Amino acid sequence: MARFHSFSFPCLCLAFLVCFILIHASPAAIDEPTGLVDKVCNKTSNYTFCVEALYSDRRTPDADSYTLAFIAFGVAYANASSSRDYIAELLKKTSGQDYHSRLEICGHDYLRAVSKLEEACNDLNSETFFGLAKLAGVASKASDHCQDAFRGISSPPLGSRNGDLKRLCEIGAVIAKLFTGSS
Repeated sequence: MARFHSFSFPCLCLAFLVCFILIHASPAAIDEPTGLVDKVCNKTSNYTFCVEALYSDRRTPDADSYTLAFIAFGVAYANASSSRDYIAELLKKTSGQDYHSRLEICGHDYLRAVSKLEEACNDLNSETFFGLAKLAGVASKASDHCQDAFRGISSPPLGSRNGDLKRLCEIGAVIAKLFTGSS
């Protein structure tokens, strides 16, 4: 257990920093994305979401691909961590067994997503790029699995969070491909 805390503390600090930056980001900086951001975001399913997510960090206008990868995986990690904590709060307040079981599935999914995104941050720190796209894919699949847990529910409680994590992981995967040369 101590090992988990020692590795997660730096990422937790990064998560709080990203959340702070998200709250205080200047929307004016998004008017004209850099060429790199434009190149990355054009390869995602939601250009606007991608630009806004990357520009939630003030380093983006001057970012090279390496820094942009840190930003993308950091934002995804912060999102997954926040959702994991939100699920924990929902579990405390939920009394219905079916709903509780579905939330437990999502809790496990988000633990996995956080773990894989933390691993991606560690890989970036050690300049190991080849596993980044796969780690982003595993985290994305965790959000899909959580969404599937609420199939049949008219208004899933984590629908937007699952969608956001999926799109953030997609951004990370696109950036990861810049390092590996895959398309």
